Amino acid sequence: MKTTFLSILFLFTICFQAQDKKSYQLFDKNGKKVTYDKLLKSALKTQIVLFGEYHNNSVSHWLQLELTKDIAAKTPIVLGAEMLEADNQKQLNQYLKGEIDQKKLDSTARLWPNYKTDYKPLVDFAKENKFNFIATNIPRRYASMVSKKGFEALETLTSEEKSWIAPQPIPYDANLPGYVEMMKMMGEHTSVNMPKAQASKDATMAYFINQNLKKDTIFIHYNGTYHSDNFDGINWYLKQYNRNIQIITISTVEQKDISKLEKENYNKANYILVIDEDVTKTY
Repeated sequence: MKTTFLSILFLFTICFQAQDKKSYQLFDKNGKKVTYDKLLKSALKTQIVLFGEYHNNSVSHWLQLELTKDIAAKTPIVLGAEMLEADNQKQLNQYLKGEIDQKKLDSTARLWPNYKTDYKPLVDFAKENKFNFIATNIPRRYASMVSKKGFEALETLTSEEKSWIAPQPIPYDANLPGYVEMMKMMGEHTSVNMPKAQASKDATMAYFINQNLKKDTIFIHYNGTYHSDNFDGINWYLKQYNRNIQIITISTVEQKDISKLEKENYNKANYILVIDEDVTKTY
């Protein structure tokens, strides 16, 4: 009787596990499964968290907010994002201070189409808790100039316009994996200025992150995963500005099977967030 009961219990447990659907799994850079608690503990020991996202992935945005809340419960934070451009910092500050409402922010800042669903919760969390939120990205019109004419195009800008960009000359290494991959993806006829435009974004985001670091405070930055994968991009530029800076990176990938990390996704970041490819997209 006892044996039969244990057999039934065992079968029930197996069936229950088989029906347990998970939307994501965390791994370290070597492909070992890790817990969310381990990620949080690591984040609390660093100066900067670069959270690389898929812009339309709902789980990625949910985990960004959860991690931000959990870090903020333990230590002061500063938030920053690729999705907000440096010349809109004034309007963002006005919103954070309650001087303008959401409607005014919508009409005066260049917000992404998915701002309300994916980034507003982060900005509002900063507002409610009186945390700084930094618009870190280069204004897109200047990145466009670089893509057409190279870094030299930035020399034509006014002093005020240059204040919204990383200091010139912007250091550049065309052999960084992200820029090499970009050239491959774009094809042989791609302009060599395309990865330079990407670099102008990476450098500017890194510059404003570094400029807004505070003692005993963690800077959490949200960016497309491509900007921080392989420990280059923003990560590389942060090291140019501050060689001893402490950073952990999170990369987002989608897989059909989230139970193990696919080989191509090893070493993309300190932590790899693997999300079921069927997860709802926000746009």
